[in-house]
Amino acid sequence: MRPFHEVILDAVVEERTRATSRRGFLSGAGKRAGAGALALAATAGPAMLGLKQTMAQAGSDIDILNYALTLEHLEYAFYRDGLAALGVFDSLLDDVRDHEDVHVDTLIQVISSLGGTPVTEQCYTFAARGAFDSQDAFLDTARVLENTGVMAYTGALAMIQSPELQTAGATIATVEARHASYLNLITGFNPFPAAFDDPATMQEILAAASPFFGDRGGDPAPVPTETPRRIIRNDDGDDDGNGADDDDDGDRVIRDRASDEEDEDEDGDSVRT
Repeated sequence: MRPFHEVILDAVVEERTRATSRRGFLSGAGKRAGAGALALAATAGPAMLGLKQTMAQAGSDIDILNYALTLEHLEYAFYRDGLAALGVFDSLLDDVRDHEDVHVDTLIQVISSLGGTPVTEQCYTFAARGAFDSQDAFLDTARVLENTGVMAYTGALAMIQSPELQTAGATIATVEARHASYLNLITGFNPFPAAFDDPATMQEILAAASPFFGDRGGDPAPVPTETPRRIIRNDDGDDDGNGADDDDDGDRVIRDRASDEEDEDEDGDSVRT
């Protein structure tokens, strides 16, 4: 089975290629939202019901907030279920999970206060697709999720009409960017790869998110029991408490359990590798 994060990245690339060939479709933010809704309505099956509902009348502030809520539901469920399955291996990821939970609650309250109906959490396919098979798989998927979320907020903020809601959305977007930077760092990627973040259309984000959504009413995916390989922890090698070790050059490295165990030398004595 291909790593789940590669499937998501391929979906983004494929959708960007299609979008480039439809320049008329990309003529404006409002047109993009409307075309995205039509395309989704025409192609979505039961597994995409939540996203179809989100995009049905895209364009108003409430609809855009529901789009954001759809993504926040997805992210919170990922961290909640993944960390429950794998156990605590990085306390900062617990903080990320809690941030996503607050984002969900806040968006629900704002949408309700504006007279809208918040979208609900959907059924997701993280475990079935291997995202919880190991800490490595979890972290790779988290990295892609967070970076996709940053692109989503960057693209959606321009479509919000209310200045107050734009500011509120920006306060969430910056936190998502911090999450993305941390996930980039601990998975060996540049935490700040460019001077500007790329915005993404709703259509692109929905194409990337669609593999995560499962049909309602189906049996829940089993939780994998495989022992995770990667361990991130604070010890004498972590100078700043970020969960990663500092090597002699000050670069961040991730400690694997296998490299942190005691080995025996030829005389049977324990040595630290």
